[in-house]
Amino acid sequence: MKKFIVVIISLFLAALSGAGFAEETTGEELFKKHCALCHPNGGNIIRPEKTLLKKDLEERRIKTPEDIVNVMRNPAMGMKTFPEDKLSDADAQKIADYILQTFQ
Repeated sequence: MKKFIVVIISLFLAALSGAGFAEETTGEELFKKHCALCHPNGGNIIRPEKTLLKKDLEERRIKTPEDIVNVMRNPAMGMKTFPEDKLSDADAQKIADYILQTFQ
């Protein structure tokens, strides 16, 4: 009986906290939240020549998700910085993967 009560209480607390039930945020959702304002459809409203299209990224030697995360962490003038305390490495990686898969 004690085990049953412990299980019921554990399930109740897990339900209250949302533990195990939270949906993971996608790269697309993160891009829309953090990037799309300045980069609608992979463009660039501040510096139109610096789009997120694959050919434009490659011209700037940005070829991997890690390269994109590096730009997010250490951007050129005019771009907002995304430090780790504001955007986790995992979320930055999701955004980078989304960019490379989406903007061909």
